[in-house]
Amino acid sequence: MPRKTPQTESERAASTPGYAEAADSERVLTRLRRIEGQVRGIQRMVAEERYCVDVLAQISACTNALEKVGLLLLNDHIRHCVRGSLADGSGDDKIDELVTAVDRFVRAT
Repeated sequence: MPRKTPQTESERAASTPGYAEAADSERVLTRLRRIEGQVRGIQRMVAEERYCVDVLAQISACTNALEKVGLLLLNDHIRHCVRGSLADGSGDDKIDELVTAVDRFVRAT
């Protein structure tokens, strides 16, 4: 029986793997765990009424770390998802998706 081609965006997303390599996923998770620890540290600083400038410095460091994770995810998406779609001839949709993702990422930073 021939395999059905996903028609809706959610069907396509469900049929597309999230990562090319488990090592990439583990690298992202490690960074996110580190960021989680930074956020807990910031919470502690606020609870202890630490100096505002010190808290702001930690928030800046946390924001920068999140931006690095975002760039890592964009890199993985381009190298895995977009490259794969271009190779199998369905690249236009992935390029549109990439442009939207980059736009969303840039606005957030």
